[in-house]
Amino acid sequence: MTGHVTRAAVAATAATFLLGLAPSAAAAENPAPPAPAAPSAEHRAAAHRAAAAPATRSTLARFFAREGAVTTAAADPRISGATVPVYTLSPDFVAGREGAPVAKLEYLAGTAVSSDGRKASLWMVPANGRSRSWQVVNIATGDDETRYAAKGARTLPGGTVFREPQLDAWFVQRHARVLPLDEDAVRAVGAAGTTLAAYQDRVRKAYGDKLPGSAYAKKGKAGGYGAEPAAPVAAASAAATASGPPAVGVAGIAVLVLASTVIVLRRRTARGA
Repeated sequence: MTGHVTRAAVAATAATFLLGLAPSAAAAENPAPPAPAAPSAEHRAAAHRAAAAPATRSTLARFFAREGAVTTAAADPRISGATVPVYTLSPDFVAGREGAPVAKLEYLAGTAVSSDGRKASLWMVPANGRSRSWQVVNIATGDDETRYAAKGARTLPGGTVFREPQLDAWFVQRHARVLPLDEDAVRAVGAAGTTLAAYQDRVRKAYGDKLPGSAYAKKGKAGGYGAEPAAPVAAASAAATASGPPAVGVAGIAVLVLASTVIVLRRRTARGA
């Protein structure tokens, strides 16, 4: 099987979190919400095993060889570094629900490296909702997830690194501070960052009227996720398959398995960190 995915489809993953919530000012009044759910060591280990599985490495070899830079046999992909949690802007925070964390855990990610030094990001979710069985559902060029996790830890130690999918922007938040990690985030909040209350006010104004159930959503719009499409990449044979309903959840993880029921491979624009 093969599949295609665009940046808009990736944005739709996070869009599933903005579920019909009525806006209020509560979150702006609480400058220090709790940290979002974190994956356990068991979850991380299971996700890492899925990333390092022989079938995944075989698919990675084809992924790295797809443009002829290396042959499938010479790609020799390896998993580099730790598996990291990836957080996305929370619908409860957008809606202003009291005590809502700024972001929700979306998936776990790891970085694969080809023999020629190119990198790819692996997205892992629980298989069939089981915490001990994980699967790879997406392979993307670059290493945004692990790179921004590391940059966020340096920029604001102990903070939560998260992505605002509507802007494809990466931030780090701790207590009442929100700091930008990339150029898109700098354009949104300035190089010096902003307060959590001001950030909540901005996303509520930007997306609060575009939640599912709103007039905007009823027009068939994608919940405010008007991202530009990226060039699609045809999926190689699946290293793992996804069965069951599109949304699965384990220990606070809620993920939309993208497009088809096989691994989806995609390009994305390389950006500095």
